Amino acid sequence: MGEFDYVIVGAGSAGCVLASRLTQEPDLRVLLLEAGAKDRKFEIRVPAAFSKLYRSEVDWGYSTTPQPGLAGREVYFPLGKTLGGSSSINAQMVIRGHRADYDGWATGGSPGWAWEDVLPYFERSAAGPFEITDLRDRNLLTEAFVAAAVETGLTRADDLNAPEPEGVGYVRVSQRRGRRWSVADGYLRPALSRPNLTVLTAAQATRVVIEGGRATGVSYRREGRDEQARAAGEVILCGGTIHSPHLLLVSGVGSRAGLAAAGVELVHELPGVGQNLQDHLVGGILAASTSDKTLYAADSPANLVRFLLLRRGMLTSNVAEAAAFVRTGSDLLAPDLELVFAPVLFAEEGLVPPPEHGITIGTVVLQPRSVGRVELRSADPFDPPQVDPGYLSDPDGDDLRILLHGVRLARRILAAPALAPYVREELLPGSDARSDEQLTDQARAHAQTLYHPVGTCRMGTDEGAVVDPELRVHGIEALRVVDASVMPRIPRGHTNWPTVMIAEKAANLIRGTD
Repeated sequence: MGEFDYVIVGAGSAGCVLASRLTQEPDLRVLLLEAGAKDRKFEIRVPAAFSKLYRSEVDWGYSTTPQPGLAGREVYFPLGKTLGGSSSINAQMVIRGHRADYDGWATGGSPGWAWEDVLPYFERSAAGPFEITDLRDRNLLTEAFVAAAVETGLTRADDLNAPEPEGVGYVRVSQRRGRRWSVADGYLRPALSRPNLTVLTAAQATRVVIEGGRATGVSYRREGRDEQARAAGEVILCGGTIHSPHLLLVSGVGSRAGLAAAGVELVHELPGVGQNLQDHLVGGILAASTSDKTLYAADSPANLVRFLLLRRGMLTSNVAEAAAFVRTGSDLLAPDLELVFAPVLFAEEGLVPPPEHGITIGTVVLQPRSVGRVELRSADPFDPPQVDPGYLSDPDGDDLRILLHGVRLARRILAAPALAPYVREELLPGSDARSDEQLTDQARAHAQTLYHPVGTCRMGTDEGAVVDPELRVHGIEALRVVDASVMPRIPRGHTNWPTVMIAEKAANLIRGTD
């Protein structure tokens, strides 16, 4: 491919932003490599159809290692494998988290990432490329949930993206006129006509080329051929929380012992690569509904026609239409529990269609103390990494306590006057599950990921950090990581918009204008 100023690996939420922003400088030559195909599947455009993309050709389709905290289960772990990355297969929720999250990053060793530092980059993205809007056709049961939550004592939150969000409110979404608006739509597509941008799909990176302590290029495989692209400026990894550390590891950057065990020659010792994996675990309640207006009815010819002609109706739903942020203790400075409401049964990790009319109230541990890791299975870059989130592994059991608190709160909401008429029976955990032991067994049997892995290339200045506060890999010149893996601590929100923010700020760091 020759030489570029910047070689970006991964056309997900961060890579698309960087490719767009850097090529605004006409003299900069940028190559964007994406392992997946173009984002042409019809279901990508249909907001409510995202679970139909699971285990399809646009999903890496991973599963975790067996999780002792979840009764030994392997948990399904979707990751976008197409232009737009996971922004092309997610639930489109736009919730950036709490002011304290970002202030915590800064005080914890990442100066320049406090709330006031990152706010301009949130605002910059929301000013155009990153579309944020209200749902076009909110479900009747979602309105009943919000009313019921207020009846149980939660405050009404008009804006879940306020600096310190708390209470219950409607979710805003990354959509435009009723269809998904991924980061590929907002950032990448307008930049494709620029002569200084080259985008290669179906091109999987296999190694970062490191010569004399400097990243000089990327090896990749495309159409069965091994190629190499040289970077005169920098190599930038935007593969996400799983694939950025995996690429570093197969390139010889990681812990000496871990690389030796996988048969990889050590290039640069950096023990933090792949460590510090954090994710939002979700449990909760599934209940059958008396209403025939749930999203169980969405998959019909009439709704498809309404979507195609008008961009209206049930198929414009992002499924997770409302959320609540709650403190489980009065001494907490910020919420530690999230409730997510869906007017449909989200059963068996979303891998099967809903069996009947129903609703789901997910309970989410916002600041999990359980931490896991990403490790190599072998030296083969095409061998999927081992993903071990360590769910419910915190020794004090705080994550489980928060999950169970959420279940009990969700039950009170189900019984509140505004929502109770729409509830026929509790399916999971089941009305007979009342004790802590019974609820714990149900949580271990059914809890799943909320698809928010972060932290495996965390930024900081201590020995365990992988990148510095300017996202440069410690000890290697001309190599950065720009994606959710650099987050030192998972935000009390959802991770797509924060990832966009990180890439917006990184573009200025790279150009020296931050």
